[in-house]
Amino acid sequence: MPFTHRLVGTSGRSVRPPAVAGQFYPADPDELTRLVDGMLALAVPDEPLAAAYVVPHAGYRYSGPTAAHVYARLRAHAGEIRRVVIVGPSHHVPVSGCAISTAAGWRTPLGELPVDPGAATMAKDGHGVLDDRPHRTEHAIEVQLPFLQRALGPVPVLPIAVGSSTGDDIVVTISAAIEVDEPGTVVLCSTDLSHYLSDEQARRQDDRTLQAVADLAPERIGVRDACGVFALRGTVGWARHNRLTPRVLYHATSAETTGDPSRVVGYPAISFSA
Repeated sequence: MPFTHRLVGTSGRSVRPPAVAGQFYPADPDELTRLVDGMLALAVPDEPLAAAYVVPHAGYRYSGPTAAHVYARLRAHAGEIRRVVIVGPSHHVPVSGCAISTAAGWRTPLGELPVDPGAATMAKDGHGVLDDRPHRTEHAIEVQLPFLQRALGPVPVLPIAVGSSTGDDIVVTISAAIEVDEPGTVVLCSTDLSHYLSDEQARRQDDRTLQAVADLAPERIGVRDACGVFALRGTVGWARHNRLTPRVLYHATSAETTGDPSRVVGYPAISFSA
């Protein structure tokens, strides 16, 4: 079933349809449910709910098992979560600063997630612009939504595409997104790590990036270290500002799922806890 039409929500605002269903994850709802539930079942949560997480955003066959380490934890604490702020890169449309979705909701084959109304407040206060163009064909945030739906149900989300910006700017934006409605808010940063190195080279580079995260040193994360580098720097800077403790839950490369170590992508699952 193609998802190319533009739907209208009850508020009169548009509902963003899936852009990468059938490509990054199955378009069939039953197949998608089985796939996500199967990955969640293999990831055992073992810690209290964190304030923020880093999750990868490749096709599910590549990075889904790593992402499940985050979403299994969210599912274990579903009763504590009221809304989710998602920051991630714009791969196709250049963005300066932050572009916030204006949609009333985002749809996947599993149904619709409402967009938190705090988007308008954030834009009014100068913490981003309301712009749907970077979101229309972007996968980095979309691929998180079926996991959220199976872990939490129809939780409100605040999708923010992050482009070229300073770490401090994103720290302020994340803080503002949380302050709109803080109780029960969790932050997700969507990013992959190294791209298209050999598995050995990728693991060395990713280890340096993960050490920078562990040290809460966003200035040591280079532009080639993560495709969502601006969102990642901002999330790490925000965690440092709030004196959170990072923990690498899981790290993998695509070699683990494809069996090809010659040209891989790195995938992180990280938590930031009080």
